[in-house]
Amino acid sequence: MIVLKAPQAQLLEALQSVAGIVERRHTLPILANVLLRKNGPSVEFTTSDLEIQVRTQAELGGDAGSFATTVGARKLIDILRALPSDQVVSLSAAQNKLTLQGGKSRFTLQTLPADDFPLVNEAVDFGPAFGVPQKTLRHLINQVHFAMAVHDIRYYLNGILFIAEGKTLTLVATDGHRLAMAQSTLEAEVPNKQEVILPRKTVLELQRLLKDEDTAIEMRFAGNQAKFAFSGMEFVTKLVEGKFPDYNRVIPKNHKNALVLGRAALLACLQRAAILTSEKFKGVRMNIEPGVLRIASSNAEQEEAKEELEVDYNGDSIEIGFNVTYLIDVLANMGQEMVKLELQDTAASALFTVPDQAGFKYVVMPMRI
Repeated sequence: MIVLKAPQAQLLEALQSVAGIVERRHTLPILANVLLRKNGPSVEFTTSDLEIQVRTQAELGGDAGSFATTVGARKLIDILRALPSDQVVSLSAAQNKLTLQGGKSRFTLQTLPADDFPLVNEAVDFGPAFGVPQKTLRHLINQVHFAMAVHDIRYYLNGILFIAEGKTLTLVATDGHRLAMAQSTLEAEVPNKQEVILPRKTVLELQRLLKDEDTAIEMRFAGNQAKFAFSGMEFVTKLVEGKFPDYNRVIPKNHKNALVLGRAALLACLQRAAILTSEKFKGVRMNIEPGVLRIASSNAEQEEAKEELEVDYNGDSIEIGFNVTYLIDVLANMGQEMVKLELQDTAASALFTVPDQAGFKYVVMPMRI
């Protein structure tokens, strides 16, 4: 049976959209596979890692009738990538094997039964759906994702807090040393406050899949699951259980010293200073005085870097240390020309914001140098 017959680019696009969550090594071999379900000319592709499930559909021709199987996702993608993009490829099934043919190339692949593929049990108590343009959510995730923890014992930090309340969608991420918050206005009001923690892997996969366009992504949250629908895809994920820290208490208020400066110039200075920080100790020292910002770093070999920026500042003289990576992360993920830095003293957390945009806040704790 010819399962599908389509241009290489079309089949590859459908497979790549679902294959991001597939692990190369897994205790269950079938989870390295993609589930193919054919119904007439339409083929449904599903992948799962038991916590996340991604599904998409494409019209890819082939014989009439129904058929289902599973085949190695990465292998199939690697083969397709090696074929010319304008070539028509066919996938045919016979005796527990799939044969991929393109031009004079032919590949025979092992399959596993579709009935053995472990689909995620979807929750029945999903709350009301609400939507935002894909580019809005993509922008929000880009503004906070870098502040997520990685493999933290406080598992609720290994992800992003999503809060939909009224007409506001808020995303917050923190690793305990820094915190990023971004907000956007929703077109329609959300009936009840919905608050969930999306796992790190889900966040990074959404970031990969979301397009920079105005078409909406529809979101629904349940007690232990979230469901997203966008660009012909359905994405279901488990949520992180636990209580996220009260981020409002972390965000400093009424810092008396503030300066506005060019983001690109500050980023370039920090990137240069970072070259001479030591691997383990990523500290830079900032000296802020009226009219000037000095940045200095040094390492165990007694090498040092010094940078200087002219700034419009008339506040207190402050010397403060930071992990330079935390500063570079935020500046590299912002698109705005200007950034506002608010400080209290040497010991208090610093607050980065964007002038005239109340929706973004980044808090970073100082470090002793």
